[in-house]
Amino acid sequence: MGIPTFGAGTFRLQGQVVIDAVRNALELGYRAIDTAQIYGNEAELGQAIAESGIARDQLFVTTKIWVDNYSEDKLMPSLRQSLDKLRLDQVDLTLIHWPAPGKGVPLEAAVSNLARAMQQGLTRRIGVSNFNIANTAQAIGAVGKDAIATNQIELSPYLQNRKLVAYLQEQGIPVTSYMTLAYGKVLGDPVLGEIAARHQATPAQVALAWALQLGYAVIPSSTKRENLASNLQAQALRLSADDMAHIAALERNGRQVDPAGLAPDWD
Repeated sequence: MGIPTFGAGTFRLQGQVVIDAVRNALELGYRAIDTAQIYGNEAELGQAIAESGIARDQLFVTTKIWVDNYSEDKLMPSLRQSLDKLRLDQVDLTLIHWPAPGKGVPLEAAVSNLARAMQQGLTRRIGVSNFNIANTAQAIGAVGKDAIATNQIELSPYLQNRKLVAYLQEQGIPVTSYMTLAYGKVLGDPVLGEIAARHQATPAQVALAWALQLGYAVIPSSTKRENLASNLQAQALRLSADDMAHIAALERNGRQVDPAGLAPDWD
């Protein structure tokens, strides 16, 4: 089974806010939820999942190993802690969160340690996040491309990352787009607005449909139930070749997330 193409993100959502957001998402029909150790919300997510009453095999839960936990002695214990918080025996997907060259654990070792966690049954699949071409090549060298379920990268109409995407597609590694709405910056874009009006859709739906049509998985987050519901409808929106070409022209290298010491040199 591949990774679901549509999920709910939980970055920056804390406490009761994340419990409500995940509960709403699950009630609306979302079945994939994305979190990370550093988000500090795994326990709340676990509570929302438990209270939802949805069967475990219906859900796809992703978490990410934080950069301090890449070493052999820390990775598995940290993932076990995540599982305790999530109230799960196993997550569906676990990612290495950032290349973090400054942390002193070679990427090959971090990815190999994660592969061992998969062999131990702590996670069903493994993958990477925020890896550039060189990083991804290192990960492939460590575990083989078939083991890498996705590279989760920042991607939006303003940051289309074509070189990296082309490499990942060549390698057969699925792309997950985060920040697909660029922190909301694309929502006021006149080109997206025009396309949305033509389709009786919202700019958010257009941006998400664009990513889906390019073959990416998306994980938009929202604290508002109506936005969670509206985002889901992007799956039914079909953009024309003309629409896609107009969105392709919006590229402006508009990166939102680039933490010093953690991020690679982007392609």
